[in-house]
This record gives sequence, structure tokens and C-alpha cells, in this order.
Amino acid sequence: MQQMPWLESAALSILVPAGSQRDPIGLPGLASFTAEMVQRGCGPFNSREYLDQLDRLGAARSASVTNSHTRFSAAIPANRINDTLTLYRELIQTPHLPEKQLEDSRLVAMQELLAMEDDLAQKLLRELRKRLYPDPYGRSTTGTLESVQAISHQDITSHVTNFYVPENAIISVAGKIEFDNVIRTVEQLFGSWQGRIQTEISETPPLEGHHHIQHDSSQTQIGIVYPSVAYCHPDYFLARSAVGVLSDGMSSRLFTEVREKRGLCYTVYAMCHTIKEHGCVLAYAGTTTERAQETLDVMLAEIKRLADGVFDDELQRLKARIKTGLIMQQESSSSRSISMASDWHLLGRVRSLTELSELLDQVNTKAINEYLKANPPQQFKVVTLGQQALDTSGVERGSHE
Repeated sequence: MQQMPWLESAALSILVPAGSQRDPIGLPGLASFTAEMVQRGCGPFNSREYLDQLDRLGAARSASVTNSHTRFSAAIPANRINDTLTLYRELIQTPHLPEKQLEDSRLVAMQELLAMEDDLAQKLLRELRKRLYPDPYGRSTTGTLESVQAISHQDITSHVTNFYVPENAIISVAGKIEFDNVIRTVEQLFGSWQGRIQTEISETPPLEGHHHIQHDSSQTQIGIVYPSVAYCHPDYFLARSAVGVLSDGMSSRLFTEVREKRGLCYTVYAMCHTIKEHGCVLAYAGTTTERAQETLDVMLAEIKRLADGVFDDELQRLKARIKTGLIMQQESSSSRSISMASDWHLLGRVRSLTELSELLDQVNTKAINEYLKANPPQQFKVVTLGQQALDTSGVERGSHE
């Protein structure tokens, strides 16, 4: 919990350990399908009444599935936090899962899957994660057309029984709240919640090598992934700052070199991605078929050039942007409740905004450059999507060759 007394709102996030990593091997997408079914009535409310209750509370709500959790979030006027927690208790512990609405939910899941298939950039990034993280940590949350069509009502009820449990669940609340009141309410509503995760995770190595996805398009999507440190690692903010110099903002290296100077593409960026024990850097560009090879070559050159170090002016611009983000987070109970839940999952504790600011202040070019010298970008895997596969023979050659 975090008190934000200057606000008039409160927000909650409830995470249950029903992420895509728990999907059966033959049924990818089950967690997302289940999250849709769970919201079709609970406790004393049918599907329509449940939505009416949320509207009555004035809740701005969302539901999403990540690799590790299914998350239900809501932001409400601060004086409605108890009623909202009560409603979400019903959702988590006593969902109806109405079998008569199974096909309606299947249609929603199919539409989401088809929309993701049409989003070529997201399709590419999903493939990149599978190339770096061990299975099941690189899995997509949407599944396949075949798996979504095969999911049964029994699969969904079993998924709720096995993974909508208090073990590894997280409840995060931020805003204009009273600690004692929230503790009392949560204990009353969730104190008797029982159940344990029913299956252990078995890891298998990620896919090896580069990969091309054939697609009849005038555009080519380019993705590069390489290993980095996880959020829990003491060097994370050094790695994050290096990638920020590479990609945060219109003065970043990738934007300047690939888009502004050469006009090679319409979109280019790199970002840190992390799960609990693994981290990576994902880089993406969307360009024309004719300019795709040059775009890949220039992106790789800029990424490798990070090993030569960053400069003070680049770091200062980056820090200003990140601090702006921290300030904005202080103005949103929703973003704070979500980030606290993420911290608890990834770190086992919550970093305060003050601590984050201090960690950022401690980052300097000397420390970043020492990190980059010891951990230069390498072990690249490239995935492309478009009409033609690109030449990846020079991917692992050094930046000065």
C-alpha cells in the first residue's frame, strides 16, 4: 500500500498467478480465455449486474494477462475502495464461469488473437521473446487459432481452481487511503481464501538462431534481441541507462542515426524487457523492403557502439526524461498500484519513488561505461518479417570490423 493523500482517488491491482507460463503445452492462450470468462458474473451478480456494479462505483477498470499473472485493476473515488475490494473479492474467489457464455468468450478471444496477428510489430516481438527466454517464460498470452478453438469449459474451471489462488497472489492499493482500514477490509475479504498452485514449472531452452517470418507486405519488420540483466540485478539501472541513451527520445542514437540522418525507417526503438530472473534488450524497426538490410546493419552498428561508452550530455538528457516519468507517477494512483505490484513480484519488496530517484542520481557515465566494457551487447538473435530474409552473416562481428 501507499498513501497519496494529495489525490482524491484510489486504485487497486490484484494479481493472481494465472499467467501464460501456466498454460498447458497444448493449450496456449488458456489464461487469457479464462480472464475473459471470469468477468462474466461472480458472487450474487450475473454478467450484466457485475458490469453495472463497476459502473456504479465509477471504476475505470482493466484486466490483462502477463507471463506470470492475470491482473485485475481499478481506479475509483477514494471513498469507494472498500466496495471495490468487495466486488473484486467476488470476482477472484467466486466467478460464475457461465458455460452458456463460453462461445461468446471464445469469439472475444479469437478477435483479440486476430487483432494481434494483424499487428505485425507485436507479432515480431512475441517471436523475439521466445528466442531469448526459456519456455514457458517467452510464451505469448494469446495462443493460436487452433488452441483457442480447442479450449473447453472444463479447461477454464480447472485453470481457475489451480491458479486463482492466494499463493504468489498480490494485492496492491495506492491513493487517498487509510492503512488500517484497507488492512482490515482485505483481512475480512481475503483472509479465508485458500488454495495452492497445483503444478510446477519445467523450463526448456529457448529457440536458437535467427529467424525469418514470410509475409507478403511492402514493409519489413526487424527485431533484434540480446541478453541483459533482470530488474532485480544490482546493475539493472546501468543497463537501463545505456539502453536509454540508445533509444529514449528524439535525441537518442537510434532515432538520430537510423531515422533522422538516413531516413531509413518510420519507427525504431530499443527497450529493456525483464521477467523475474531473466532480462533482455529488444530492438525494433519497421521499414521498406528495399531499405531493410541497411536498416538492420545500421541498428546493429549503433547497438554495438554502446560498448565504446556513453557521454555526460546523453545521460543528463535521459535522467531528465526518467525523472519526469517519476513525477508523473506520483500523480497517478493507478500507475503506482501497478508498479508496486510489479516490484513485489520482481523484487519481493516495493521501491519507493524516493529510492528510485536516488538510484537514478547515483548513475553516472563512469559506472555505465565500466558496465558496458564488461558487458558489451552480444549474443544477438535477429527475427525479420516481410517478403525477403535479410543477410545476418555479420551479426556477431564487432563494431569496428
